[in-house]
Amino acid sequence: MQCEWRPATLRDMADHNDPNSVNSIFADIDPSPADLYDMFGFPGPDPAHETVVVASTFASVPQAGELDPDLLYRMVVRPRRRAGSWPHGFDLDGMIRYVDGVRRRLTSPQQTGDIRAWVDNQQTAHLTLTGFAGGDLSETVRTNTVSSLRTPDGETIRVYVGGRDDAFFNDLPGFFRSINYAPQYYHVPHDSPAELREVPIPKTLLELEGNTYFNYDPAQPEWGHSEKRDLPSEPMTWTGDRFAKDADGNYRLVYSGKDAQAGKNVNCVVLEIPLGYLTHDPDQDRVVDVWAESWVRRAVGKVPLVPDDPLWTEQPLAALGEAERDPQLRHYKRVDTTAQPFADAALNEREDSRQVGGANFMLAPHFIKRLAHLGWGFGPSITALGLPSSFDHDNAPVSVHKVYRSVSSAFPRVRKLIFQELRMPDDSWNPHKLDIPLRRPVEIFIPNVCAIDMDTTGTWPFGRRLEDQVATRFLSIFLDMEARVAGGPCHIETLNDQSLWDSAPVVPKTPPNPLRNDKEFLTDFPYLAPPW
Repeated sequence: MQCEWRPATLRDMADHNDPNSVNSIFADIDPSPADLYDMFGFPGPDPAHETVVVASTFASVPQAGELDPDLLYRMVVRPRRRAGSWPHGFDLDGMIRYVDGVRRRLTSPQQTGDIRAWVDNQQTAHLTLTGFAGGDLSETVRTNTVSSLRTPDGETIRVYVGGRDDAFFNDLPGFFRSINYAPQYYHVPHDSPAELREVPIPKTLLELEGNTYFNYDPAQPEWGHSEKRDLPSEPMTWTGDRFAKDADGNYRLVYSGKDAQAGKNVNCVVLEIPLGYLTHDPDQDRVVDVWAESWVRRAVGKVPLVPDDPLWTEQPLAALGEAERDPQLRHYKRVDTTAQPFADAALNEREDSRQVGGANFMLAPHFIKRLAHLGWGFGPSITALGLPSSFDHDNAPVSVHKVYRSVSSAFPRVRKLIFQELRMPDDSWNPHKLDIPLRRPVEIFIPNVCAIDMDTTGTWPFGRRLEDQVATRFLSIFLDMEARVAGGPCHIETLNDQSLWDSAPVVPKTPPNPLRNDKEFLTDFPYLAPPW
């Protein structure tokens, strides 16, 4: 095995939730302004004047506060009524019925709003809001400045386009170690074989005995953070049969709990919009679905890995002809979409053809097989720590690398995981104590939207607040929410509980990801912290 390493340059640094075509984690792909990072959405702070806060963040290229004029950023907004309790069976037929209902809803002529932002060569930001109940708007604003837009009926929309601190706080190298993702730790070109992306070593939350290709190396603590190694000459495989333990009998968590995004900036588009502007019926339309997209001008030759005129097999939404019907979008090509955290990075494997935004119902078969694949890695890890798992792994004593070819064989393993209600740690998310059903993983990830429930605080999965530690909450879907831990029921914050890690036979004794951002968020618009 070659042990030579070289410091990682800017192009090597990992980011989050991006398609492979603009994934600068690869050794031969530069950071791109088309790389969307996150989608945030939550109710505004004044209950007497209902507003919706939406924010999309993306790579700070050319730099924080300076946007690329060849890019267009879009948010698609669909207000709707809140769905009731799960109306289908908890079986594969129920899954099919649900997905078909999502398909019909997203392809129906339901009211859809469209927010677009781009800058010209003088860095003046242009915004259009169309398709909303309050009328269409077209305005220009200064970048890096909070601006107010006046709607036709006299309401105020607040806008910010520019640089801010990255609001995503998590241990990205730890996540990539959990899936044995080689580009985070080795110099891997984009066109390398698939087994040099996610190496065929079991996914895991605990280090595997003898997995020297990815286990923490105390002799090189910055490996996977600011340093990468050259690829080994031999295939990266693992032949062990147990989790690693230290001399004291402790497992080692693949996460460090450190914020890999600390000190890093993003560019962003943030708006705070009156709910009454979005919909004609704000009393009934209590949920606002939103997702974000990045589009790049076709004529400039940027993002060449995404074809200018894609086949529908390369970009499924191209078959709908949306760009060709739109006078502005016909000059652009869609590159990236984002809504739910880890829908892309964990479930879609960053494939370019899966950048379909909310309309991801066609990915349901992959969703089931991928969760089963992840479950064979994360499920045994959770059980080894003495925690209950929602994934049926036949009491496997160690993580297993298993790939499913058919939905019918994968589904029984993940049925409980995808259908279980995700419990909340307390009732604070539901300030009015309304009859709001808890959300299920299948509803969260299909469709791939940030579903902002206006009668909640908007904390994930009822939206996404800036302070939500969503990376660890995502892992919580592999816990059995009907079981109890330390005298209380499992919930989405269980793995963020320091007392759990204090008593667990594992080091380091820290939650997988940091509990707060590197900078305090603001209490007023634009809410994201100022840039570094």
